[in-house]
Amino acid sequence: MSRRPADPDSKFMAVDGLAVHYKLRGTGDPVFLLLHGFGASVFSWRKVTEPLARLGSVVAFDRPGFGLTDRPMPDRWLSGSPYGEDAYARLTAGLMDGLGIGRAILVGHSAGGELAVRVALRHPERVTGLVLEAPALKGYHYRLPHAVRWFLSTRPARMAGPRLARAMVGRLSRLIDISWHDTTKLDEETLAGYRRPLRTMNWDRALWEIIIAPKGEPMARRLGELRVPVLFVTGDDDRIVLARMTREAAAQVPGSALVVIANCGHLPHEECPAEFVAAVERFVTAQKSPQGEGFGNCPAHGIGGDSNGPAS
Repeated sequence: MSRRPADPDSKFMAVDGLAVHYKLRGTGDPVFLLLHGFGASVFSWRKVTEPLARLGSVVAFDRPGFGLTDRPMPDRWLSGSPYGEDAYARLTAGLMDGLGIGRAILVGHSAGGELAVRVALRHPERVTGLVLEAPALKGYHYRLPHAVRWFLSTRPARMAGPRLARAMVGRLSRLIDISWHDTTKLDEETLAGYRRPLRTMNWDRALWEIIIAPKGEPMARRLGELRVPVLFVTGDDDRIVLARMTREAAAQVPGSALVVIANCGHLPHEECPAEFVAAVERFVTAQKSPQGEGFGNCPAHGIGGDSNGPAS
């Protein structure tokens, strides 16, 4: 793997035989573990890591297939595909072990939200809270039929896969555009940051392996099993995971909190970072309150807050 695009503060740790790229900020508790969405990387969290680090420790890492973490090909897999949802959950727990993180607040955006729920249900003793930002929970979104996934994993499809992956990424700017409410806030630095991992070896083949990787059990049907404090965050103009879908997910978790950020799209932590950090800070403060003050009763600065149940 080429690491030429790495930043001075980039760190790498071996987890399950893979070199995992991560960044670390802050000290002490709570520990925030940031889980990026599909097509993103640690770069996506750049505007919120320092503000969150004023509250505790912050760790952001790249999952296999994204950013600068290893992208092993099938002939190098140690125990099945490292790109499946269950494999991502194992890697997340392994990284926590490697960094000596006993418990953490998992902050998951989009596909990272699905991962956060999966880790919380598998390792409840390791999770003190969840921040689910525009969570792309299976059950609320389309899944490829099994027969289609099987065909895409055949040799002919795998050979053509990288070309299809490159064609998909060729529309990267358009995908980013529809992820933002106000595209005038988009600048070349942001676009360059999303393109940067595409300079790493085998990025296109790895992207195809992610598409055809085994899908784990849908987490949407198990939201009611969560037993940790949960904050849902959505932009009111999210065109990827509609705000309505996040509201529906929040309604499945009794006692959860919901924040809807006005004039914001699919990436609140990038487009509306101040509002996102304020929501997380209020959430953390509410959990520390000796009176057990509900999150929904805390005043916000231009942010809509609701406490479930149920969300509306």
